[in-house]
Amino acid sequence: MIPNWVYIKDFKKHINETVEFRGWVWNKRSSGKIAFLQLRDGTGFIQGIAEKKDFDDETFENIRKIKMESSIILQGIIKKDERSPENVELHITSFKKIQEPIEDYPISKKEHGIDFLMENRHLWIRSRRQFHILKIRNEILKAIRDFYNQNDFTLIDTPIFTGSIGESAGNTFKLDYFDYGEVYLAQTGQLYLEAAAMSFGKVYNLGPTFRSEKSKTRRHLIEFWMNEAEVAFYKHENNIKLQESLVSFVIQRVLENASDDLKEIGRETNKLQKIQPPFERMTYTQAVDFLKKKGFEVEWGEDFGADEESVLASQFEKPLFVEKYPRKVKAFYMQPDENNPDVVLCDDLLAPEGYGEIIGASERIWEESVLIDRLKEFNLPLDQYQWYIDLRKFGSVPHSGFGLGVERTVAWICGLEHIREAIPFARTLYRVYP
Repeated sequence: MIPNWVYIKDFKKHINETVEFRGWVWNKRSSGKIAFLQLRDGTGFIQGIAEKKDFDDETFENIRKIKMESSIILQGIIKKDERSPENVELHITSFKKIQEPIEDYPISKKEHGIDFLMENRHLWIRSRRQFHILKIRNEILKAIRDFYNQNDFTLIDTPIFTGSIGESAGNTFKLDYFDYGEVYLAQTGQLYLEAAAMSFGKVYNLGPTFRSEKSKTRRHLIEFWMNEAEVAFYKHENNIKLQESLVSFVIQRVLENASDDLKEIGRETNKLQKIQPPFERMTYTQAVDFLKKKGFEVEWGEDFGADEESVLASQFEKPLFVEKYPRKVKAFYMQPDENNPDVVLCDDLLAPEGYGEIIGASERIWEESVLIDRLKEFNLPLDQYQWYIDLRKFGSVPHSGFGLGVERTVAWICGLEHIREAIPFARTLYRVYP
């Protein structure tokens, strides 16, 4: 009788049972008559033990000399072992090799430079640390979707090709689109979500976006994933509360379901456990005054960079909302503050520990005449935005929304030094391979 195929994540449910394992050898060592295989199968990592007495000489020699990243099928008995990090081990009784590499696996125990690792990203994601980072990313994405489903949002898949610039023309990728002419890879799906919000009330998306920024900082990607939400009748304050609820929900879900993954990458969870609403808040004007006292040469009307954001957020254990930026440094669609038309009703949510902006948000302009004036101020062609203007003609209402950068959120939650590890295959200024 062939034993049941069991994944590593379920091994603890099958103590003292004979099971079948299907996976790969990610490391090995041998000591005399015992071979130790470090195994993985996509759900976790475990140690397999093969004793010479259980195999003929040829088979045991094959086990002892097997190369890293060989694919195998094993049978064995799951035993408790308190010394093991997983508290169980697989005592191997049958060994079958599926494919053994002809050459040595290029990623070994020795230190490798980041360029080498990124050049071999297709293999690097097999390593323990990268595995756990991407498992945490998966949990974050699941939590985002669950949050919106539990709060009666409708998923709207927004287009990748667009004729309407969402942020600024200076960082778009341009393409020729058949007879239509020039279009862009989407910087944001927000404008389309605004249209959908007038149909469904509460909507969200989750997908790739593109920014042609010649930036090489640890916080920038050319292609990245963004979650955006839009809600009809939501004002600035409603919008801030929604962001607080989403971020704290995601954090708690990761702590509940991926704490072992956080532990494996060395991320202490005590700081994450403090992420509960309400978050900290200050206005842009207060932030400028604070930065000047810290020695920054920043004037009112200038946008903040990574250094300024890090200093602002570092004074708090929770994320920080910086709200009501000058209208001239923000996008055309943001609603002016009726108490001070020089600023707009927006916020940037800055993550603590130096991770900076993870959310950009605003109340949107909902009156047609105000929107047209802003489009003209930004020298944007009205004909390309006629459909967007139409939204203000037929039953327009105040509405608000935001965009959360998935990779920046992953980097913060995982405590990563660079955002390139927060996505399976990073697209950076000089990296499109693999």
